[in-house]
Amino acid sequence: MKIWLDGKLVEESEAKLSVFDHGILYGDGVFEGIRFYNRRIFRLEEHIERLFDSAKAIVLNLPWTKEEVCQYTIDTVRANGLDDGYIRLVITRGSGGLGLSPYLCEKPSMFIIASTIKLYPQEHYDNGLTLITCATRRPAPAALMPQVKSLNYLNNVMAKVEAIQAGALEGVMLNEQGNVAECTGDNIFLIKDGKLITPLVSDGALDGITRRVILELADQLEVPVVERTMNRYDIFTADECFLTGTAAEVIPVKSLDRREIGDGKPGEVTQRFISAFRELAESTGASID
Repeated sequence: MKIWLDGKLVEESEAKLSVFDHGILYGDGVFEGIRFYNRRIFRLEEHIERLFDSAKAIVLNLPWTKEEVCQYTIDTVRANGLDDGYIRLVITRGSGGLGLSPYLCEKPSMFIIASTIKLYPQEHYDNGLTLITCATRRPAPAALMPQVKSLNYLNNVMAKVEAIQAGALEGVMLNEQGNVAECTGDNIFLIKDGKLITPLVSDGALDGITRRVILELADQLEVPVVERTMNRYDIFTADECFLTGTAAEVIPVKSLDRREIGDGKPGEVTQRFISAFRELAESTGASID
């Protein structure tokens, strides 16, 4: 495997960071997960735009242009000879010794991985996921802005641990008011009375790229969209439910906290969104060739 690291492609065994890197010591950095299909990188420019926005929000000054980062990403996928897969692009604050101050770091470090991923077994795409409600809450916006896709992911990791220990692969995370924010790694959508409902970004949801795609597709599919504050009752009483994320793509949900959602099977509207997403993802994007 070839890894892009600080200006050049290197073998996986040579892709190394300093133990004094602030990304390792303090979770100080930002990242993006990006998909590619049929040798096209899906929504590459949007991902890089969000990456730069996240970096700006945490006062991480980047020495590369957006165009350069797009090209480095394309080069990495091409070097690994993959047609379909997943990209992880990470920017750390860089090496700065054992002090907390970010101003001790001379320059940021960036690496890009192009590989394959399968987030959930196929049976869950066919039959739906089982969810639980996590006790771990999403951080308040005043503590850590939900729009920033930072390396500080322990909150999500501990919520994922809860879900797995409870026998589920995903869990719903609530904000400090007890309303639905998102899942541990995915955005959440409901279908109720023919409408598509999803939490507000301001309620703690990441402004997901796949989330944006679904909102675009809703217009094409003539499904009315409602972005509003949601609680667990809304999920319990929904007709259908599905999750979205770059790694997860679009996956149906069959239950939350042992309450069946709808008839407990992937719904007709959900299937329409899955089909429309797959068609779009597999036919558009930045060419690797």
